[in-house]
Amino acid sequence: MKHRIVVLGAGYAGATAAGRIARRLRRGDVRITLVNAEPDFVERVRMHQLATGQELKPRPLADVFKGTGVEVRVARVTSVDTEAKTVTLVADGADGAEGRLEYDTLVYALGSGWTDQGVPGVAEHAHQIAGRPGALRLRARLTELTAGAPVVVVGGGLTGLELATELAESRPDLDIALVARGGLGDWLSPQGRAHVRKVAADLGITVHEHTTVTSVEADAVHTSTGPLPAAATIWTTGFAVHPVAAATSLKVTDTGRIVVDATMRSVSHPDVYAVGDAAYALGHSDKPLRMSCASGIPAAWLAADVMAARLAGTKVPQTVIGYTHQCVSLGRNQGLIQMVTPDDTVKDRAWTGRGAARYKELICKAAYWSVAKPVMYPVRRRKVVGQPAGGRAFDTASA
Repeated sequence: MKHRIVVLGAGYAGATAAGRIARRLRRGDVRITLVNAEPDFVERVRMHQLATGQELKPRPLADVFKGTGVEVRVARVTSVDTEAKTVTLVADGADGAEGRLEYDTLVYALGSGWTDQGVPGVAEHAHQIAGRPGALRLRARLTELTAGAPVVVVGGGLTGLELATELAESRPDLDIALVARGGLGDWLSPQGRAHVRKVAADLGITVHEHTTVTSVEADAVHTSTGPLPAAATIWTTGFAVHPVAAATSLKVTDTGRIVVDATMRSVSHPDVYAVGDAAYALGHSDKPLRMSCASGIPAAWLAADVMAARLAGTKVPQTVIGYTHQCVSLGRNQGLIQMVTPDDTVKDRAWTGRGAARYKELICKAAYWSVAKPVMYPVRRRKVVGQPAGGRAFDTASA
């Protein structure tokens, strides 16, 4: 019997993990199933580009994983039974057929979506770009707006900055406002902060700093400093993880992230690994890894290598995930590369301008490359050892 590995979610982390596992273990020993709600791989780091009218190249998962031995299943995950080791799925379509997958090892990578933060009117009236459907709805709304229409972007983090600058550059006829709870770019170095402010000013973005949104209506955003007119409101104030994990017996944080050890394995269920936004993992200086592509892809590499080593009975790799920089696009012509320490503490050095924008584009391309080519050199596929009836392999290597 083959060892059954089920990967939930085909974002950057899940798709990378699935491909890398397939290249680490012999196909005759494992069955790898990748479950995703959409048939395509979505470049989430480009949703601000999609929302502002740019076309993105389709990347069907069936093509991405062709010839890898990974079976792609398009369905929504509705529940996980960690005791029975099963996953319940609902396929899209008229019949909405329900199915069930059994696993021996599970990789949970369902990621995150947007959250309204409990602010009245956000769910009913605001747009979001946490995924492709939301970005396309915003795109359709923006095409309806005429010159001078006010657009309010709520959230001064990376997503808000990238969207506001991309929108101001592509639609200079609109009146773009950005609402930030703190100071604009207040987590950046002085050089980085100054560059963000200059780009926003050059693009004509009105910035409302130290401002809290209290409610959203169809044509207005109400804030602590007064109302703002809004023909379209875009909410970018943070992300919430998929709720499935919190409904299981897995140990999770109060926000629903799965608590994992240094090898990305659940601290409560050794047959479950979690990667990407869904995982609560510690990096350098015991700081939690932030929700980002910069965390998710290295975590997927580590989880795949560790899992393969345990199943093959070889030495388990040990590494600590760290950072080198934060990459921010500020439209197509400006960018910011903020240098950081391995624990994500900001350094004084930053790289700005067109060169930084081109570097950010290379990073985005490399992020997809890590999905399509998770191992860029020949590797030895190892045999799964100690595999009893039923397909479950013994953990023969120490953690």
